[in-house]
Amino acid sequence: MEGIAGQVAVVVGAGAGIGRATSALLAARGMTVACLDRDERSARETAEAIGSSASAHGADVTDADSVRAAFQAVADAYGQVHAVVNCAGVQGPTGAPSHLVDLDAFDQAYAVNLRGALVVSQVAVSHMLPHRYGRIVHVASIAGKEGNPNMIGYSATKAGMIGMVKAQGKEYARDGITVNALAPAVIDTGFLTKLPDEVVRYMLDRIPMGRAGTVDDAARLIAWVVSPECGFTTGFTFDLSGGRATY
Repeated sequence: MEGIAGQVAVVVGAGAGIGRATSALLAARGMTVACLDRDERSARETAEAIGSSASAHGADVTDADSVRAAFQAVADAYGQVHAVVNCAGVQGPTGAPSHLVDLDAFDQAYAVNLRGALVVSQVAVSHMLPHRYGRIVHVASIAGKEGNPNMIGYSATKAGMIGMVKAQGKEYARDGITVNALAPAVIDTGFLTKLPDEVVRYMLDRIPMGRAGTVDDAARLIAWVVSPECGFTTGFTFDLSGGRATY
């Protein structure tokens, strides 16, 4: 993969799952990686496992000031921020139809999944515009394309994220900044264990490959999307669903 070595990436939600796997792969391919997470200890664990090419920072996407401070620390330490990967997300309320959903739980899903994604994009773009270069990737979900029943908070906020990416891709298309998303189906992470069995069965039954994806599947695709090689695609949501969604 050409051009990625020597660049600086910020991975938000680097403490576990897709974020941790992506941080490790980007570092293995020559990037300096800043690992951000609301749980700074888990971010530090990721960075320590990577070694000297990684650093750890606490940042909560529901707190814009903390995100700004973390990005500024990265910029002060390394200079230019070339790539940003946003893996922060919560499942929100599950197991109940929409008319029974707790609105406070829905608001929390919105605060992290959609408003938090906007915060990450705003801060990332502010660092990338002066250099007229950048790659931003948000991890959305197949639920944002198709909607999963009894997961209204997750489905709606990930759909909003996809819409945001489409808009931002157009906004910054002439500024050298691409903004894209991934739409994973079921990924085998600790996230799965928090879902009701019937929800997991619903999702797995709709994957033609007959298996859940892995965090490495996601990391490999993200690594290409944030590279200079992926220069003519923006505002797009990449399928990562084992064939469930092909549009």
